[in-house]
Amino acid sequence: MKSAATAVSTIVALALFGSLCVGAKTVISVDDVQSIRVDLDLFRVARRVDERFLSVAIDASLLAQEKFMNLLNSPKLRTLAKALIPAFLRFGGTKQDFMKFNPRGRYFQARDNSSSAVQGKLCERLELPPFLENRLKQEWVLQSKTLLQEELEGKYKKTKFSEYAVDLLYAFANCSGLDLIFGLNALLRTSENTWNSTNAELLLKYCESRQYVMSWELGNEPNSYEKKAGIRVDGYQLGQDFVHLHQILQESVVYHSTGLYGPDVSQPRDHRKDLLTGFLETGAKAITACTWHHYYVNGRDTSLEDFLDPEVLDTLATKINEIVESVSPGKKVWLGETSSAYGGGAVGLSDTFVAGFMWLDKLGLAAELGLDVVIRQVLIGSGTYHLVDDNLDPLPDYWLSLLYKKLVGPEVLKAQVLMNSGPKKPIRLYLHCTNRKSTHYRPGAVTLFALNLNKNEVTISLPAHTANSTIEAFVLQSAETGEQSLYSRSVELNGQVLRMVDDRTLPPLKGRELPPGERLKLPGFSFAFYVLIEAQAPVCK
Repeated sequence: MKSAATAVSTIVALALFGSLCVGAKTVISVDDVQSIRVDLDLFRVARRVDERFLSVAIDASLLAQEKFMNLLNSPKLRTLAKALIPAFLRFGGTKQDFMKFNPRGRYFQARDNSSSAVQGKLCERLELPPFLENRLKQEWVLQSKTLLQEELEGKYKKTKFSEYAVDLLYAFANCSGLDLIFGLNALLRTSENTWNSTNAELLLKYCESRQYVMSWELGNEPNSYEKKAGIRVDGYQLGQDFVHLHQILQESVVYHSTGLYGPDVSQPRDHRKDLLTGFLETGAKAITACTWHHYYVNGRDTSLEDFLDPEVLDTLATKINEIVESVSPGKKVWLGETSSAYGGGAVGLSDTFVAGFMWLDKLGLAAELGLDVVIRQVLIGSGTYHLVDDNLDPLPDYWLSLLYKKLVGPEVLKAQVLMNSGPKKPIRLYLHCTNRKSTHYRPGAVTLFALNLNKNEVTISLPAHTANSTIEAFVLQSAETGEQSLYSRSVELNGQVLRMVDDRTLPPLKGRELPPGERLKLPGFSFAFYVLIEAQAPVCK
């Protein structure tokens, strides 16, 4: 793992010469440079990630009042979620450690039948009527403000939830095809400050009786418990708590081989990893993957410039390497919660077009540096970093995520830029095999995705060995022009504004075919996916 840290030092040194290459990612200073040349390695897979690499979260704040869980029965939200599979759905966040299962002894739905026909009818029956959906959406806007105030004051109200909420959550995941991960409350403690599992066992027993297939987490950002709840839990104890939960799951007929993920620590600060180190000493054997959280900036004092600053984007590499070198080899590492800005996001930025630069670069860099899954905060919930707006219509980062799912496969390849140095802003490039589940492309196709954080258009010349490949280009730009373009909440794909056709139908995401040998034109302040259809990469067949 020491070599990873050395590599980061080398990267910093290279940056002084205006050129930076980190595996599949390449950063180039191009303020005055209009053209770059790229070399692509089509013969070696650098890494492989989980097919559910891009996953999503529902913030547990949705459960602050149980009625809002009914929003998960929206046909529109189901349509949007289903389009992102395969993916995990994490239900968790700060509020999970202030929630308690309070069964009422009533069942929301009849016991599920496993046949797809019956399941399909159940999903139809659970759909939310339009009048109720509209009322809940209006009330949720007010609820979000209340939750934001709670976050600002750091005073978190305790919440109880019933079987009804669990049924709604599971139905959403199941009807959408997402793999549910449920976050349990770790702040239920005994007098000896060990985890009190009584309430979790009650919930597990209920889910087991319903045959709900799901995985589990315990606690959210335990390093902030003292600040949020006046309770301190050290890493060694937290590890023992996970071992305790693992033993409970082992004894379950339904959950004995289920996933258990944790400890969901926030990102390392000032090189302190004490809690994670202690946790791994006692709890590593209990977890399926090690999870941590990452945000680039504080949502309350960030700026547009931060979202376009390559130095801000590069801080992720340092954080990843710090975490990965802490975790024993062979144990998978996940970004268990992540977005642009912490504190609920940055108002006017985290839900606009400019947020896509942080999101797409994070996906590229995380895959390249060995993270197996990245869970986006949040599909729906409080804050301003969500993928859908108050009307449940998709925001720019949703469309970006959808294109990523469609075009990018789990095999990470390497791209390198060949050019002279320049003074300022970067282009960032990543290369993967094309998603093989996309029947539109032949085996051996590769997908190059690129970000232009500069206002000037840049031309990309591909190597000679790919010159005969037809290219399909998917260029995403703001739907607005002028100074306000980066603040837009709409996005264009190859010049066409992306909108749902109706509540159950997404538009076709069509690329623009470029003739073989044509250089790629990446407009200023844009990102793009380029599928090299006839690349014939041996490792992608």
